[in-house]
Amino acid sequence: MSDPTRLTAYTLLRAVFGKGQTLDHALNLLPKIEPRDRAAAHRLAACVLRHAGTLDETLAPYLRREPPDEVRDILRLGAAGFLYLQTPPHAAVGTAVDLARAKKLAPFAGLINAVLRKLVTAGPGVLEELDQPKLDTPAWAWASWGATARQIAQAHAFEAPLDLSALPGFAPLGATPLPTGSFRFPAGTSVHEVPGFDEGKLWVQDAAAALPARLLAPQPGEPVLDLCAAPGGKTAQLCALGAVVTAIERDKARLTTLRGNLARLHLSAETILADATSWRPEQPFSAILLDAPCSATGTARRHPELLHLRKPRDFATVTALQDALIDAAYAMLSPGGRLIYAVCSLQPEEGAARINAAIARLGAHRHPLRLPELPEAETPEGDIRTHPGLWPEQGGMDGFFIARLVKPRAPAAAAEEIECASPPCLAREIDPAYRDAH
Repeated sequence: MSDPTRLTAYTLLRAVFGKGQTLDHALNLLPKIEPRDRAAAHRLAACVLRHAGTLDETLAPYLRREPPDEVRDILRLGAAGFLYLQTPPHAAVGTAVDLARAKKLAPFAGLINAVLRKLVTAGPGVLEELDQPKLDTPAWAWASWGATARQIAQAHAFEAPLDLSALPGFAPLGATPLPTGSFRFPAGTSVHEVPGFDEGKLWVQDAAAALPARLLAPQPGEPVLDLCAAPGGKTAQLCALGAVVTAIERDKARLTTLRGNLARLHLSAETILADATSWRPEQPFSAILLDAPCSATGTARRHPELLHLRKPRDFATVTALQDALIDAAYAMLSPGGRLIYAVCSLQPEEGAARINAAIARLGAHRHPLRLPELPEAETPEGDIRTHPGLWPEQGGMDGFFIARLVKPRAPAAAAEEIECASPPCLAREIDPAYRDAH
């Protein structure tokens, strides 16, 4: 009888490779199992997903023909345990054979036994001559990431740390403060073990994900529109900074999650169930945050299945939606107001290409963003592009693209050059309403 960890890990892999489901979705469909087994299964399945290309390469010399997908996943699990997770050789082989029998694949038990025995005999040295970052990255993704592809792929080999944002004045004990204001704990940390989380002082948010709201630079009492707002991390940031937030989300379940997260943090915002492409406010806003739906390839460290599920053909649909959302957000922006556009994507067609198209289409002005704590994330055009290979000594960060558009006060008016580097100063310079209010 196979152990529950490997049975569950196998189920997760088949959900991803066989049904095109995300790990989170597959985890939610699992029958109730011990939390320790659930966590171990997720770690094992994620390891296979991070290293699938390398695992297949190490198994190839011992396979005369392509095995069924179910058998390949069992081989991957055995190989991943041995090569990456310090599973003893006999256990890596034995548990894989037991798993095959438990999943009614007994006719392949001999093949699985023979292949994995040969692999463990060869030892971990089989990895030494392989270009693992490239093997573990789809060719379309590698090509699209350009000069940063190897940095990104190397970072994808490791679990992401736990990053948290905090209410003003609170700093969790044991955390590493990051220069951009987030707090970091090692990978594998349970958030419920972090002092202050259960008391509503903190929320989970990658350091890169915390940048768009900060770069919007809302002033206390300023009305701010947060589009595509769920699950609410950025909404919470805006509220904590003192903004008067209107949060729009079109998915009812996700809006419920957003409201629950705000309630846990004792923060308040007006929350509206609506499609941001068609909803319109009574009055325009001087500050809008659009964290648009995207391919989410920037979160592949946390969701390693995404690079297996995404295909280049998917991007045409998502970029069309991003254009529609930018147009809608711009229509809701007051003259002189600022729009922060952000996506947790590494794909250039979802980033600078969307902003360039919006400028040509709408007559918007791009106002450069500055990030003194992370100048290497600044692009020549004045946008921010983070990726997992940045801050390698501190554990990296998610991939994000962030840009700022400003609506001119008159169609022919040219945007003023802004020299001030601090976000509040930038905001005040863009919209003189700040000078009137403060």
